[in-house]
Amino acid sequence: MTPRRRELLQKLPAVGALLEHDRVRRWIEETSRPAVVSALQGAIDELRRSALGGLAEGAETDLGTDAVLEAAHRLLRLQVAPSLVRVVNATGIVLHTGLGRARLCPAAMAAMAEAAGAYCNLEYDLVTGRRGKRQRHVTDLLCRLTGAEAATVVNNNAAATLLILSTLAAGPLTGETSVKGGREVIVSRGQLIEIGGSYRLPEIMKASGAILREVGTTNRTRIGDYAAAITDQTAVLMRVHTSNYRIVGFTEQTPITQIAALAHRFGLIAVDDLGSGALFDLTEVGLPHEPVVGESLAAGADLVCFSGDKLLGGPQCGLLCGRKDLIEQIEAHPLMRTYRVGKLTLLALEATLRQYDDPHRAVQTVPGLGMLAVGSGVLAERAEALEQRLSAALPDESFLVCSDVSYAGGGALPAEALETVVVQWRPSSGAVDALTSAMRSASPPVIARVQDQAILFDLRTVQEEEFDDLVAVAAAAVKGQGGR
Repeated sequence: MTPRRRELLQKLPAVGALLEHDRVRRWIEETSRPAVVSALQGAIDELRRSALGGLAEGAETDLGTDAVLEAAHRLLRLQVAPSLVRVVNATGIVLHTGLGRARLCPAAMAAMAEAAGAYCNLEYDLVTGRRGKRQRHVTDLLCRLTGAEAATVVNNNAAATLLILSTLAAGPLTGETSVKGGREVIVSRGQLIEIGGSYRLPEIMKASGAILREVGTTNRTRIGDYAAAITDQTAVLMRVHTSNYRIVGFTEQTPITQIAALAHRFGLIAVDDLGSGALFDLTEVGLPHEPVVGESLAAGADLVCFSGDKLLGGPQCGLLCGRKDLIEQIEAHPLMRTYRVGKLTLLALEATLRQYDDPHRAVQTVPGLGMLAVGSGVLAERAEALEQRLSAALPDESFLVCSDVSYAGGGALPAEALETVVVQWRPSSGAVDALTSAMRSASPPVIARVQDQAILFDLRTVQEEEFDDLVAVAAAAVKGQGGR
């Protein structure tokens, strides 16, 4: 090491000495000694690298105590700040997977808040004083709302699908010995979906132990295709909602009524994987039609599975409804325990399901449904109010209220464009990327969408109570770029 380099690095204070500093002592009281030591060490390492790099380029780096403490304080704030935080969703995507999908209703949040910090009767029967089943807190509600004989809940719909296949088609039926390996599950070729997170139905089939038998073509599958594919190894006829895409044009898909009737004629099981799943006809509130769980069961499906955090508007979970004997088999499967949900999910789910006793009330109380069903007139009024707030805070910037389209997201209502209203911002500096980056780094982060070199705030997902945060973050972003 050269004398100059040694002299330079000797300027860095030792961690032990820094721990005696009054400012550092306050940090320890506010956080913890290990966190502060880690921040100090990180700051020293950071400044050491900067100094050595600057030495090679003939530049100087401040290595005094104040410089170390400033760097350490920045690192400490990053360490103690929560990683999962509330954001303002200005994208217009209601069920944005990256932003947590459905917003929970007030009743669900209240239920979790009341029980989260206390004990609850999760698996305790208050009548008998004995151990109970955790699913029972929601199964009666699910059966009443869907007309199912029985129901259960797991951690997501992918788990529900895997459990169904693992239980019903992973091996020969009871008493059979001639069939080797799994049994066949017949699915339309046009329904072999891939959704976000690398979920591919053929791979789920393989993981379950079932044998995939695809029939028909990508765009047309008839009941005759299912019938021709049935063999002694067939266990299940399955319909799968395409979730995040739609095949249009010269198309034909077999309705669940025909699939169920054919399955029952051969003593097979009809499964309807609805993906999002609706509990009532969404056309009643002005939305596009989506398969209704109760209608599918009434049409003859033996099992229906769907998500809790999409059109239902509840917490992440997978719901299974259908024949009692099949639900009991699924709940007895060894995998069931690995996919069970915790008390917070059940608390939120129960409170959400109770909103659906009156579907029109659910539109008012379940945020996701309300955002999807809100009319353009309401959105326009909200947009005008936001534009006035932004213009007042940033008089040198240009804001415009415009019509646009948004989407449900989360694999719900695929390809259905929803009329919306946005506030369009064309920054005077033209620094769209820099401004959106600054807004994402703010507290709370504001997530907008960029279109044609303009920033769009979509009022479908921005609520009036979030205006203060959005305006403050936008103003701070402009100020950070040197604007007024």
